Amino acid sequence: MTDPFRGVLILLVIVFAFAVSTFGQIGLADSMYMIFDRQGKPAALNAILNAMAENDVVFLGEEHDDAVAHAIQAELLRRAVESYSDQRRVTLSLEMFERDVQIVLDEYLRGLITEQHFLASSRPWGNYKTDYRPLIEYAKEKRLDVIAANAPRRYVNMVARNGRDSLTSLSPEAKKWLAPLPFPGPSAAYADKFRKLMAGGGDPAAATRLDQMVYSQALWDATMADSITRYLAKNKNALVVHLNGTFHSEGRLGTVEQLMHYRPGTRALVVTIKSEKEFQRFDSERHKGSGDFVVLTDASQPRTKR
Repeated sequence: MTDPFRGVLILLVIVFAFAVSTFGQIGLADSMYMIFDRQGKPAALNAILNAMAENDVVFLGEEHDDAVAHAIQAELLRRAVESYSDQRRVTLSLEMFERDVQIVLDEYLRGLITEQHFLASSRPWGNYKTDYRPLIEYAKEKRLDVIAANAPRRYVNMVARNGRDSLTSLSPEAKKWLAPLPFPGPSAAYADKFRKLMAGGGDPAAATRLDQMVYSQALWDATMADSITRYLAKNKNALVVHLNGTFHSEGRLGTVEQLMHYRPGTRALVVTIKSEKEFQRFDSERHKGSGDFVVLTDASQPRTKR
């Protein structure tokens, strides 16, 4: 092999590796994670897949920078499509896109606009290319519906700054991007969990801000739940695979609670994915009750960048 040819080959290998790391998810290996059922007994991906068949909505709760979690989500979506799409409409639903960009997302999935225009108009997250693009491209290839489920961030911010009632000043057009007003408030368990997470202390002003912030979280949850509810009303027997941050569905709180408000009797499967240093051990005190399945991923794996 001549030196110039060797140099070209090395360059091609480097370019290919860069493309995979920039535009694709990591390769998934069994050694990167452990799955447990709700009792803490070891399980497998196929156990989750089999449980999907008995449900209307599957919540895949993630830590947003967990590369292993994103690879697991992609694998579960692929297996669901392969296993169930002959009998049911398998649909992807995402916290990561907001309802006012649904039309842009639909245009891209139908091949009407370029990816460049899609990204310029849809406000994708910073880790879109590595973590969510593979899911969107798979949905496009398989002609799956994708739900842009979340409330626009500008309105979530309104609630965090000025309280839930501030939304009443919005135009009728703007209110279409939200759950029906007034949206349900957070449950006591969810609000308590949020306050402990934020640790506001005894400052009255801080307590007021926390109250408004927990309502902003509830707006996220209510709008995602309402988006799923609307889709299921139009698509009987669909199977919705919904991705959100772990906080929004862990312990069947948040979005799961709101979904039961809008659509009582919905069959929901909750999969909570968390990264842990000791990912091969189920800690009953911390993990029991957090999901129908708990997936612990290897915290030593590289994180993605948002």
